[in-house]
Amino acid sequence: MLREWRLRRRMSQLDLACEAEISTRHLSFLETGRSQPSREMLLRLAERLEIPLRERNALLMAGGFAPLFPERALDDPALQAARKAIDQILTGHEPFPALAIDRHWNLVSANRIIPLLLIGVDPALLQAPINVMRLSLHPQGLAPRIANFPEWRRHMLDRLRQQIALSADPVLIDLNKELHTYPTPDHDEQAHEHALSPYAAVAVPFQLNTAHGVLSFFSTTTIFGTPVDITLSELAMECFFPADAATSAALQLLLPKQDE
Repeated sequence: MLREWRLRRRMSQLDLACEAEISTRHLSFLETGRSQPSREMLLRLAERLEIPLRERNALLMAGGFAPLFPERALDDPALQAARKAIDQILTGHEPFPALAIDRHWNLVSANRIIPLLLIGVDPALLQAPINVMRLSLHPQGLAPRIANFPEWRRHMLDRLRQQIALSADPVLIDLNKELHTYPTPDHDEQAHEHALSPYAAVAVPFQLNTAHGVLSFFSTTTIFGTPVDITLSELAMECFFPADAATSAALQLLLPKQDE
């Protein structure tokens, strides 16, 4: 299991041994099962390999130790402060879109702008749990309205493939297979490629056709630093920023109209 994770991270035995401050011989013995690692050694190696907390528990159990990291529901009182922080970040990002997702791309929370961008989406795709990948790429979701759909689809599928390469999560593998079965809407890729975003040279833009014109965004992903709870470690917040003045102006008008 250790060797598998080392290969996933593309680390040599020498690099990992140096970072863990052990000999390559000892590391080789641990990887082949000739030596039994201590609990502390497993945790040290897992830290150097940046193994997710869920898989660290599995690693500990494979080594004969009790799992260390709890997995709580988001409404658990122990996560109340974290949930409050998520809501503050999403609300504070208004009037720009922001949402929180779990490890399977299911929507956990969103600010008030997100529903305003989902007009025309098939109601079936908005039934809980809402999967953001499915919502983006499904032909009855946002796909027909994404101006630069071919490059956005490549970007999303690349992110998903990277997750699968690191986690081998069967749910993500099934999701990836499903997404590849979707027919793709007709888009003139050359006509739309990077045409509307000044950030296209450094980030893949998200360009959405709306009643307010084409809204163009770039996004950032925020995660909790040093979490010790599995649920918290697997949450990510996606915050979208306007990539041009027209998008910023259009979004500034949305919430006041909603609040009237």
